[in-house]
Amino acid sequence: MSASPRPPNFAHAPRGRTQLDADQFPELCDRFEIESVPAFLFLHAGQLTDSLMGATAPDLVGKVRENAITASIHNEEPSSAASTGAEPTPAPVPLDSRLAALVRRSPVMLFMKGSPDAPRCGFSRQITELLQAEKVKFDTFDILSDEEVRQGLKTFSNWPTFPQLYADGKLLGGLDVVKELQEEGELLEALPAAALPLDTRLAALVHRSPVMLFMKGSPDAPRCGFSRQITELLQAEKVKFDTFDILSDEEVRQGLKTFSNWPTFPQLYADGKLLGGLDVVKELQEEGELLEALPAAAIGQPTSLD
Repeated sequence: MSASPRPPNFAHAPRGRTQLDADQFPELCDRFEIESVPAFLFLHAGQLTDSLMGATAPDLVGKVRENAITASIHNEEPSSAASTGAEPTPAPVPLDSRLAALVRRSPVMLFMKGSPDAPRCGFSRQITELLQAEKVKFDTFDILSDEEVRQGLKTFSNWPTFPQLYADGKLLGGLDVVKELQEEGELLEALPAAALPLDTRLAALVHRSPVMLFMKGSPDAPRCGFSRQITELLQAEKVKFDTFDILSDEEVRQGLKTFSNWPTFPQLYADGKLLGGLDVVKELQEEGELLEALPAAAIGQPTSLD
């Protein structure tokens, strides 16, 4: 529910949302202590669960997401109220449950003052600029919009100040910690792959092992004939290699085609550099040059398929 100075438009309001003119409903404004507009009220099963007085678009989007999570957590048990036709009152969501959902709302979550477009303290501005410079994908929560979350996070993560940066639901730290990680070149390593720029992910993947094979499926269960042939060839030469199933990640699959300017799979990399596909590897083997093209650390032992 939102209160605004515009006339109500019930016919065109999105499903589940109602827009009211605050001037026409003074009793509601008094009931919900609305002192300024726009104001947004969130209700579940007829009960007010959250509110937001004035907001930027990112603040409102964050609140909508948070309350969608809150609604999914509610577990309403059948009661005698149902038999009488009265609406049951949902059990309040414990604060720890709310916080656990919030810190995992995105692979990288930043709890800050304000928003990236309008930070409301210098520390929050610095950390957002740092993350943006590293091209990290992250979501944010304005702790000034919810005092319960603001105070609860201090205990939840045993960290008394803001901003706070979380990766996969775990606290990394505040601005000083994040700056130190960046200066030491360890920030991107501390973040989940899903939050990194694609080129950064691909560069890390092709260097994950001295010999990396990007294939369809796995050596135990190849999912195309070319992938089966190249794994059998490498195993016959007793090459140690790691693999990545490109069918498991469409972003990697498409990105590698541009990253290495090679449109098909499988693709074999040695020390992070593309050797080629099946035809190239077969030709190198037939000419006795395959082992010479591979790093010494990858030669001499059978590949483990465990």
